Order: sequence, then structure tokens, then C-alpha cells
Amino acid sequence: MTAFAWTVGGTSPVHVRTVLMAHGVTRTYLKRVKFHGGIVTLDGQEVRVIAMARPGQRVGLQLPPEAPNDHVAVSHGPLEILYEDEHFLVVNKPAEMASVPSHLYPDDTLANRVKGHLIAIHAPSYVTHIVTRLDRETSGAVLFAKHHFAHSILDKQLKLGQLDKRYIAVAQGRVPVDHRMIDLPIGRAGESFIKRQVRPDGRAATTELWVRSRSQTATLLALKLHTGRTHQIRVHCQAIGHPLLGDWLYGQPTNPWIHRQALHCARVRFYQPFLERWITCYAPLPPDMARVIRQEKLI
Repeated sequence: MTAFAWTVGGTSPVHVRTVLMAHGVTRTYLKRVKFHGGIVTLDGQEVRVIAMARPGQRVGLQLPPEAPNDHVAVSHGPLEILYEDEHFLVVNKPAEMASVPSHLYPDDTLANRVKGHLIAIHAPSYVTHIVTRLDRETSGAVLFAKHHFAHSILDKQLKLGQLDKRYIAVAQGRVPVDHRMIDLPIGRAGESFIKRQVRPDGRAATTELWVRSRSQTATLLALKLHTGRTHQIRVHCQAIGHPLLGDWLYGQPTNPWIHRQALHCARVRFYQPFLERWITCYAPLPPDMARVIRQEKLI
């Protein structure tokens, strides 16, 4: 089992729960620890979270075991690792690969390959905790947690806007302004299970956009997601009149230089609390994105 321990600081006694929460343990995860076999200790002795801890004492947390998900098949296909430690894994997803299994793609998604990797390195848990997903045809950096506690920490960073994802895209036409915030709510398009659209009753969605280069027919964009709605960048670019090149769902169905939407997650940045430092990962530009940028004369 994975275990952690922290020394109590300050000058006054505090509840063990307060120490745990100061180190990223959420109330929801505390319930999981309590009811699913985790152990909380104070100087090595098991205690309840309402126990008082004095400065200098050690609060320990032994994570509950995670039941393996037998519905996720194991794939030993290649995996391009951008960053890895005991708690987190960042991989570069190729285009045309689904992030997680479904009835259409059951056996060789990114999650299947990550599970194969966790087995190969004899990780304490083989459960694949995907934190940031990408559409099947979008390439780039995807962040995984290696256990439920690490996942809950990153979920909190997502909610607080601390987890930073940056994208590169090529949009149709000349986007006129160099920088703008697109703040348009997104919901389902009619009865479609897949397609989304801007609609007043949709969920709040904010995308920040910078123009990096323009040609006569296209614009190279850098984008930051401030929310994480399905197809958010694709829908927002369509809504401002500049759908992504190659986007069959929201723009023109074909492009001679790229056979998918021209969208790549180029950077992921998150805080690694166990190392107490920020981690920044860069995913190299894939050949089809480089080709469309070159052919559209955006460099």
C-alpha cells in the first residue's frame, strides 16, 4: 500500500483532519479512507481524524487498496512518456487514438496502454486515473494519476484553475484580433450525443485565444482552457466564425494537409505537492500539424 507522513507544524495542537486537509486530502477522500480500508496514524498509532496532534508529531496516511478494473483491457502498445514519478504520469497521445475505452474502441485506447505500462513497472495500483482527456482526433499531452489520492489532488487543481493546459490550433480564415476571451456557454446540439453548440442554457465555458501567425487563408492559434467542456475549443472557434481546419464535425470535412481537426495539446502544467514544485510537460508537434502549419504558410 502507498503511505504518506507529514510533520505537524505551528505552535498549537490541531486536529489530525486539519493536517491531512492542509496536504491535499479532501473531505470526500477522507470518507474513502474511512470506509474503504485506509489508515490514519499519529506517531505510528492508528487514530481517528478528530484526534489532536501536537507540533512535531507525525501524521500518517495509508491509502486504501484500489480494486482493479477488469473492464479495462491491458494493451502493451507503445507509449510516449513525457513525465513520470511515483504519483503522476504524462503521456503524448497520438491522433486517432481514444483516451478511454468505449464500445467503439474497447481494447487499445490510451488508458489501456497506460494500464499495460503500470503492470510492466509493477506499480502499486493498476487502476488508470485519467485526469485530462482529449478527443480521439486531438493529439498531445494527457495527464494521469497513479492512485486515487493523487487524482483527488489534481481534481482540486482543476476546479481552482491551477492545472494549466495549452493548445496549438490552426483555424480557418484570418482571426482579426490578436488576443481575446471567448466566454460562451456550451451544451448539446439538439438530440446529438456527440455534437455540442453554443446555447444560452449551456454550461459556462471560457477559452483564451492568442494569434501567433496569419496567412491569407488560415490563422495559427495558441489557446488556454479555463473550463473543460466537451469539444470546447472546436465549438468556440466555430462560434467566432473560424472553425479548425480539418474538423469534420464543426467545419469543412476535409483538408489536403491534415485529416483531422488541427488541434494539439502542447503543454500541461500542474503542481506536484509531494515534491513541492510545479511540473511542466511539453508534447512535441506531430508531423501532420507541422505540415499544415507549413503548407498554410504560417511560419
